[in-house]
Amino acid sequence: MSGGRIALLVLGCVLALIALASVAGGAFLGWAHLTYRNDDGFYATRHEPFRTDGYAIRSDDLDLGTEGPDWLFEEGRLGTIRIDGENVEPGKRLFLGIGPADDVERYLAGADYDVVTDLEVDPFRVEYRNETGSARPDPPSEQTFWAASGLDRIEWKVDEGRWEAVAMNPDGSRGVVAEISVGAKTNLIIWGALGALGFGLAIGALSALLIWLAVRDRAVPAGVPAAAAAEGVVAPVTTEEAVPPSAVYPLQIVGTLDTGPSRWLWLVKWLLLIPHFIVLAFLWAAYFVVTVIAFFGILFTERYPRSLFDFNVGILRWTWRVVWYGYGGLATDRYPPFTLGDADYPARLDVPYPERLSRGLVLVKWWLLAIPHYIVTAFFLGGGWWWWWHWNAPGLILVLTFFAGVVLLFRNRYPESLYGLILGMDRWVARVVVYTTLMRDEYPPFRLDR
Repeated sequence: MSGGRIALLVLGCVLALIALASVAGGAFLGWAHLTYRNDDGFYATRHEPFRTDGYAIRSDDLDLGTEGPDWLFEEGRLGTIRIDGENVEPGKRLFLGIGPADDVERYLAGADYDVVTDLEVDPFRVEYRNETGSARPDPPSEQTFWAASGLDRIEWKVDEGRWEAVAMNPDGSRGVVAEISVGAKTNLIIWGALGALGFGLAIGALSALLIWLAVRDRAVPAGVPAAAAAEGVVAPVTTEEAVPPSAVYPLQIVGTLDTGPSRWLWLVKWLLLIPHFIVLAFLWAAYFVVTVIAFFGILFTERYPRSLFDFNVGILRWTWRVVWYGYGGLATDRYPPFTLGDADYPARLDVPYPERLSRGLVLVKWWLLAIPHYIVTAFFLGGGWWWWWHWNAPGLILVLTFFAGVVLLFRNRYPESLYGLILGMDRWVARVVVYTTLMRDEYPPFRLDR
């Protein structure tokens, strides 16, 4: 695959991830619009308790500033706010009001009241800031600055400016104990859902076009083997020792130990590998998308699209070179080349292309059948690989590689006993990756050798 096609494929896969995220976000917003509204079309919280020993409960500022287009901040354009309340004390009503922030603060100046500074809905939790004072405010219903006011329920069409909501006793007396629900009705959510879906579908169509342009078949001159048409191909990977063909897993992986590696270079390899990490982050995003596409290809045709297969094998090759140079081996000081093709390098990898793959296995092998291997490789790679929220211990590969680095630092030699063990664990992990990302149907053996 040429550099131009690789660039198209990576770009197409990145756009596909963006499209998937946009479609998922649009679908979630659409689902919320259909399920979270009450009969009146409001998204509303439950009635929750609010109380103060002072004269009022005041919200913090709702600042709808003038930044942005004027049409967006026209009254009612953003939606409608509804506040429902009930005074817990029998026989009492609850005054509710929304007004300009400056007027509300001027009205309550000098009085003792509480300001809601933090509010969490599920589970409910509210924090207040007390404003001390000795003055008693006039009855709130006598004030003329309210944009919306009433007893037990108010509705307010959202408008530009700084606003604050207030809950008080109608006579302005001290001590407010109420249960309040806040709701909002807006069309922005459904329009946001439709916009996200439309954007996702458009980007998805563009990504599909780029992926198709990257993987479409290209004529190969007669008499030239298909493998030789790929860029950067060198002599095929071979196993290091004689193993019965029936016992060899269809993953060819080689990791050669350099003679006389540097005793200190391993201390800074993490810094030297940063360019590779950046590129591989994009490549593995593409690897994920290609695997999803391959899933459906196998499900309907029993075939893994050849161009996509070769691309993912290239990502595995690149990754294996970085792993063997870095902290999955530390066994070579030769800097890894930036290429998806096979290269004359101490770390080499190849996966034979399968002509047919099982439709049934593709549904279960990547999650159900691989569970035993996931448990084993979690110890090899460390808990952070897939259950980091329970166990964050480093993996055996990293621990043993660190010990190899310490020995190299102080004794100027790489311990060959650790070399074989680390390579075996790397090989085990690679087999699991190949199997779970749908590239082969053969179940990975539980062994460190081939």
